[in-house]
Amino acid sequence: MSETTAHPFSTATGTDVRVRFCPSPTGTPHVGLIRTAMFNWAYARHTGGTMIFRIEDTDAARDSEESFQQLVEAMRWLKLDWDEGVGVGGPQQPYRQSERYDIYRGIIERLKTSGHIYESFVTGEEIEARNVSLGRDPKMGYDNFERDLTEEQKAAYRAEGRSPALRLRVPDSELSFDDLVRGEITFPAGSFSDFVVVRPNGHPLYPFVNPVDDALMGVTHVLRGEDLLSSTPRQIALYHALIDIGVTTFVPRFGHLPYVMGDKNKKLSKRDAEANLFLHRDRGFIPEGLLNYLALLGWSLSHDRDVFSIDEFTTAFDVVNVNPNPARFDLKKAESINGDHIRLLEPTDFASRLVPYLATAGVLAEPLTDAQQAILTAAAPLIQERIALLGEAPAMLGFLFVTSAELVHEADALASLPATARDILVASSAALAAIPAAEFTHDRAHVVLTETLIEGLGLKPRVAFGPLRVAVSGRKVSPPLFESMEILGRTDTLARLDRLVGALPITSA
Repeated sequence: MSETTAHPFSTATGTDVRVRFCPSPTGTPHVGLIRTAMFNWAYARHTGGTMIFRIEDTDAARDSEESFQQLVEAMRWLKLDWDEGVGVGGPQQPYRQSERYDIYRGIIERLKTSGHIYESFVTGEEIEARNVSLGRDPKMGYDNFERDLTEEQKAAYRAEGRSPALRLRVPDSELSFDDLVRGEITFPAGSFSDFVVVRPNGHPLYPFVNPVDDALMGVTHVLRGEDLLSSTPRQIALYHALIDIGVTTFVPRFGHLPYVMGDKNKKLSKRDAEANLFLHRDRGFIPEGLLNYLALLGWSLSHDRDVFSIDEFTTAFDVVNVNPNPARFDLKKAESINGDHIRLLEPTDFASRLVPYLATAGVLAEPLTDAQQAILTAAAPLIQERIALLGEAPAMLGFLFVTSAELVHEADALASLPATARDILVASSAALAAIPAAEFTHDRAHVVLTETLIEGLGLKPRVAFGPLRVAVSGRKVSPPLFESMEILGRTDTLARLDRLVGALPITSA
């Protein structure tokens, strides 16, 4: 074997940069996983390099087609496009590991021939017993003692019915690399032993197929989670072997991204609600807002600016500027940033993004009628400055898509009504009825009701307009009252006021 120092790390820059996102299709996409995808994508777009999307689906017991489809859906929803990979193709297809076994078998044979991997027959129990017999901790692990088994010894094991695993012969020297995020990291000689790369049944393991695919696909920069740092020396050791047999000519640069933490500074796990990407989408995060927030989990555009566009992000992003310290997922901050991005949308774009949420809530059905579209076009700007999540829209706008008879008055809204609510509504109805239908605008309604209730009855605005809001929307909180009246029109507005009047007891101010 060659000395490790003879094997160069990638020096690729600019358009020669090649990164990859290679998740396993297990469970629902995790925000930490998507943050990794985004940083790889951003680095490729920043450098003008290539983004590869590969699926590592060699664990039949855990992988699922449903999860694979969700990964693809997540990437497409967030507009994290890729240049090579699943659904796109490329020079190293296929891009699903379950379809690459013939490729792996060829590499395995070359490594066996070169002596970089060797047959190992020992069991876990025998490894522990050997450590005990030598006065070591039984959990110390394998000590490379099968490196030089004779053919007779191998034949004897086979005669017992044993099938060998294959282990990589790791370099007997320290392994060092300059982590793009964490700086120089060194693993001393002997800090890990020869490890299994192929099971006795011939099934290649992740520590083998992952670096092999990276080597064959020319990956120059491996940007992945901090939790994988402990496996990096094994990957580098395998790379040395792959260089020796001519599969590649370099070791990629590694950058280990910080953990995403959840509540109480614990690593965000798949069991945490905040980890579920699609839950955030269902609640009404938009791609621009969620990506902006995820970018802040380990990186920043500047010390005084949290809101930025995706183009600004990719222009400025460099993995060497990622902070190695863990980043905490703060849901309130994420929602706030999402709200900022909602307000940056063009009104027509914003309105169109509300439709799926309104349809899911049963407020309307797709395709919209002309009348529904007209209402939505007029109403969407009323809430664009007020919501942080698109999922808030059905509660805010639902009252505009029902008749006065169908309107539901929420219990807390009714409980908030003052004792004089009936008198306020009666006076308001008389004042609004005097406005000609063609002149029924929000400005006119505002002026008339201010004159009637504030100046005429001497009421404070909160007391005067609260019953009107409940009558019109059925809620304590709604879009601007007078603009809502204009959208409903005079007839429907008066019908809503009259309906609530009929439901209230007769009192006097």
